[in-house]
Amino acid sequence: MYETDCGNRVRLGCHIKGSELLRQPSEPARSRYPVVGGPTFGEGSGTATGDALVDWAAEHAEQLLAPLSQQWAHSSAVGHRAGRIAKAFPAQDRGQLVAAAYLHDIGYAPGLRRTGCHAIDGASHLRDAGHERLARLVAHHAEARFEANLRGLDDELAEFSRESSPVADALTYCDMTIGFDGEPLTLDERTREIARRHGEADAVTRSLAWSMPFLSLCVARTERRLRLRGFTP
Repeated sequence: MYETDCGNRVRLGCHIKGSELLRQPSEPARSRYPVVGGPTFGEGSGTATGDALVDWAAEHAEQLLAPLSQQWAHSSAVGHRAGRIAKAFPAQDRGQLVAAAYLHDIGYAPGLRRTGCHAIDGASHLRDAGHERLARLVAHHAEARFEANLRGLDDELAEFSRESSPVADALTYCDMTIGFDGEPLTLDERTREIARRHGEADAVTRSLAWSMPFLSLCVARTERRLRLRGFTP
């Protein structure tokens, strides 16, 4: 399922389940995991793996980010990009990479915001859902440690151990090469877009001064790995 291409429709939030398009952009979301009195995790989600994990992650992220349509457009496209490159990674890592890509920004969801650092808030939710590795990947995606430091949240982030791996690099690569509307961007274009959207005074923008060298290394390492495996970044 990981290489299925839904073309330009990914910008509008489509998700492929095998060869089946779960929903057309014009249709309302039909999540199997409806919100009843707040976000729910979905029956059995804590033990889901492989395709089932990816399907749950895509539906759960769409459910949580539904009030933030552009945020879902970005997250959906990041998930789609991860799906296209997943076969460059060991089989046991593919579902985790694609699921984390769909879920990486759920901390922006109104019902999950606690600390103001979306990486920590999203990770806390995933830990509660029983997805410990996803929680750690999301907590540290896109070098979130620098934003957390500016917000005085070092201790909160330290509750999630940092995974240094090709999968963690690839998650950051997918996030930092997809724009807010779901369009492909270079890393430089993406950081300029972040600065415009958040404003110069925001901790997200200010953290880029420290994170940029590390983001560049993540992107470069991932592009090199992809080329070695016959993928075009």
